[in-house]
Amino acid sequence: MSSVIATTRFSVLDRSRVRAGHDGPQALRDTVALAREAERLGYHRFWVSEHHSVPGVAGSAPAVLAAAVASATATIRVGTGGVMLPNHQPLVVAEQFGVLESLFPGRIDMGLGRSVGFTDGIRRALGRGKEDADDFGGQLGELLGYFDGTQQAHPQVHARPAEGLAVPAFVLATGKGARIAAEAGLPLVIANVRGEDAMLRAIDDYRAAFRPSARSERPYVVVSGTVAVADSTREARRILLPEAWSTAYSRTRGEFPPLTPAEDVPTSTMTDRERALFEEALRGQVYGTEEEVADALEKVIGHSGADEFLVTTSTYDRTALLGSYRRLARLAGLDAASGSEDHGRPAPQG
Repeated sequence: MSSVIATTRFSVLDRSRVRAGHDGPQALRDTVALAREAERLGYHRFWVSEHHSVPGVAGSAPAVLAAAVASATATIRVGTGGVMLPNHQPLVVAEQFGVLESLFPGRIDMGLGRSVGFTDGIRRALGRGKEDADDFGGQLGELLGYFDGTQQAHPQVHARPAEGLAVPAFVLATGKGARIAAEAGLPLVIANVRGEDAMLRAIDDYRAAFRPSARSERPYVVVSGTVAVADSTREARRILLPEAWSTAYSRTRGEFPPLTPAEDVPTSTMTDRERALFEEALRGQVYGTEEEVADALEKVIGHSGADEFLVTTSTYDRTALLGSYRRLARLAGLDAASGSEDHGRPAPQG
C-alpha cells in the first residue's frame, strides 16, 4: 500500500439508484444495507444525496434517509452529499440537522450543494427558481448562523435544537462553490468527472483563497469519484457500464432510467451521440484490479493533495458493488484501521 493512500480517508456516497425490476423502497433499503457494510469495512463517512422527481433515483429526502442510516449503524459518520440548499429554507435545514446531531451526537455531517431542481416543473413544485442558486453564499451564511447564534436575516428566530451544536459543514463544488467554500472557511468536496486539470485548478483556487474559520483552521479537500475494483480490468469496467448508459440515456432522452444489468447495455446499437456520451461518462473513472486502482488513486490523490476520497460508485449488480468496496477497503488498509487507531490518517473535519 502506498503512503499516499495509507494517509487518506475513504468514504462512501450512495445515491439510492433504482435497479430495473425493483422499486424505490428497495433502493432505499439497499442504501441502508450498504451503510452497514461500509461501517464494517472501516469507511469513514457514509453520505446520501438529494434528487427530486427522478425515476431512477429514490433518494429525495436526504435528512430522513440519513436518520435511517444513522439508526442502522453505530460508529460511521453519516451525512449528505448533499442537501441542495437553494431548494430549502436555511431554517428548516438547520432544524433538520439539529435534530440529527441531537439524536446521533458526534456522527452527523452536513454536505451542502447549490443546485436547484433541474426542470421548471420541479422548481415550481419546490417553490424555487434558477435565481435561488445565485445567493448560495447568503443562504449558507444564514444556515451556519443558526448553529452559532449569529444569523441576522431573522433576528428573533432561533433554530431549535440546532443552536449551539457543532455540525461539520462541507460545500459541494459546482461553479462558484469552491470560492464560496474558501471564503466561508469550510471543507471542499469536488468531483473529478470533468478531468483532473479542471479539478486541480479549482482546488488550487480554493486553497489560495481559504480563510481559516472556527469550523476549519486549514483547507480540507474531499475528492469524489467512481471507483470499481474487481479481479480483472474487464470485470471492473463491466461494473461501470449500467451507470454510464443511464447517464447517456438521460442526456439524449431527458429521463434518468433505472440501472439495467451490464449485459443489457446496448453497446452495439447506440447512436453516435449516445456512444459519445457513454464514453464520456466512463472517462476519468478509476477501475481495474487492486494494483491498477491503487496506482490510479495514488496519482489522483497525489496530484490533488486530497485529504479524503469519497467513492460514488453505482451499478446494477449489488454483489459486484459490495465486492468492489471490500477490495478497495483492503487496498486502502481500511479493514486494518477499522475499530482501532487512525494509522496516520489526517484529523477529519468531524
